Amino acid sequence: MAGLMTTQRGLLLSLLVLGLAVYYRQRWQTAEFTASSGGAETKTYCYSGGVRTGLEHPARAECFSVGDGRVTELYADAAGVPGAEMRPGHAMPGLWDGHGHLLQYGEFLHSVDLFGAASFDEVNRRIVNYLEANPGVGSRDLWIRGVGWDQMALGGMPSADMLAREERLKGLYIMVDRVDVHCTWVSQSVLDLMPADLPHEVPGGEIIRDPGMGVFCDNAMDIVTALWPHPDRRTKQEFVRSAMKALHKVGLVGMHDAGATPTDLAMMQAMAAAGSDGGFTLRVYAMLECEERNTVCLAKAAAVRQEDDDMLTIRSVKLFGDGALGSWGSAMLEPYSDRLDDGASGSLLVNASTLTRVAREWAAGGWQVNIHAIGDLANRVAIDAMETVLRDGLGDAGADADTDALRRLQEERHRMRIEHAQIVHPDDQKRMFALGILPSIQPTHATSDMSYAELRLGPERTRTEAYRMKTFLPLNPVLGSDFPVEPPNPFQGIYAAVARKNPHTGKGADGITDHGWHLEEALTIEEALAGFTKGPAYGAFMEGKAGVIQKGSFADWVVIDQPLESLEPVVNLEDRLRNFAVEETWVAGRMVYSKQEASTGTFVGVK
Repeated sequence: MAGLMTTQRGLLLSLLVLGLAVYYRQRWQTAEFTASSGGAETKTYCYSGGVRTGLEHPARAECFSVGDGRVTELYADAAGVPGAEMRPGHAMPGLWDGHGHLLQYGEFLHSVDLFGAASFDEVNRRIVNYLEANPGVGSRDLWIRGVGWDQMALGGMPSADMLAREERLKGLYIMVDRVDVHCTWVSQSVLDLMPADLPHEVPGGEIIRDPGMGVFCDNAMDIVTALWPHPDRRTKQEFVRSAMKALHKVGLVGMHDAGATPTDLAMMQAMAAAGSDGGFTLRVYAMLECEERNTVCLAKAAAVRQEDDDMLTIRSVKLFGDGALGSWGSAMLEPYSDRLDDGASGSLLVNASTLTRVAREWAAGGWQVNIHAIGDLANRVAIDAMETVLRDGLGDAGADADTDALRRLQEERHRMRIEHAQIVHPDDQKRMFALGILPSIQPTHATSDMSYAELRLGPERTRTEAYRMKTFLPLNPVLGSDFPVEPPNPFQGIYAAVARKNPHTGKGADGITDHGWHLEEALTIEEALAGFTKGPAYGAFMEGKAGVIQKGSFADWVVIDQPLESLEPVVNLEDRLRNFAVEETWVAGRMVYSKQEASTGTFVGVK
């Protein structure tokens, strides 16, 4: 009897174990299963349109598992996960913007949008509309802010009195930035705060006096920002949260923040430490910018340096060589073609020897050095500084080292970048290749500037120096948008790189024809996509973690409703790629955006 009971208990125990095994096996095999591994929840996602991995092999899969914010396994097909239920759509690695401005973009979302304004009256109307929606702004303590005006569209440079064409704007404090954020236009009330004896010349900048006072460019902008009542910490936190939400909508999972002060980075650290509860849902690779531009602030930098946080990395620094092309501020080797009468060739924001010294000190402190350079003179000076850094890095052997040794050091330790690399002399293009200097390029800058670039540069400089993309492809270019200067949508950036046409209109340089601008520099879709995935990963020392879906990588992906491959050939791009819509965006295994839920008002935040 005892033996029988023992046998029955054993049989019942076996059946129980078998039943539990079947239950958990079925649960494990569903399209989005949950398991436990080392205390971390694991889920698997399968997509009906497949998974683009971003790898050479395997290039595609159907499912992948996620645990603790990382990809834990990749499945070639759903047959490897019996009973799997497919989620709709096509999954691909999450996209990165390789050059943007997080706080400024958040501020832009809460300010006056002047992009596309075609007259001074339209500028005034937009500011009045903003004033009506935001009563109380425009006071001494809360200026009206905006960005996006362009004197090329307005018919000439503005002045303070042109911000008072509407009676309601008179007496208000207004500060609106040019489209490239390298000039700011202020109202008479702001001018009245300034001393009467403003300098006639500002090194590395310009106070525009024709047709009247009101515009300050590059280093001269410091005169205005010293008076501006900066947003407080709470307001800046709201800017960050607003920006991240907007960036997720276009498929961005991460961005390179091209210039943030130690104070602002400390604020971001606190937000990142709170995780999604603090609204910090986007990965940020930050470039530190000292409170005083183009200086060394190693002590303050050391206090915020951070390399062990997957959401916020701070190990890079931003320096500035020159201004922007649109305001004749980019530093050129030869005069602008449309300024031959006065010989204007732009100006460096800092002299060459100072830029080299500052770059050397930062690099010696273990920081990645990134230099803003648009004009061919600024790019040459930036390359000179970077070559000096590399020779320093080889010690006594550096003076006589060949370029192969310098390039190895650049690839293994420094990965210095030129932010924009917009107009580069052919001789200096060769030096970039020899040294392995990374170009950080914004494709939509080319399509925004193409209507006047040849006017500024002439046909020869435009053809041989300007807006290189295909030329720089072997250098692993980092692609981005420079938001808020350009919209952050990476699919518009891909379109601009591939079609070399305006992503908003689908037109070429003349605004009428469908022919792309200098198509010899156009990229393929695959090349452009790599620039928004693998390029930013390499430029941030994150290869293998960002921009791909593989075991051990960040669990960051986007879901789209059609495969990018369907957009080839380029003729199919017109109404599809430039208006591409993201269905879902996921960061660290959590959904941070859903188009369907956003459209129905049911999306409540990170899941």
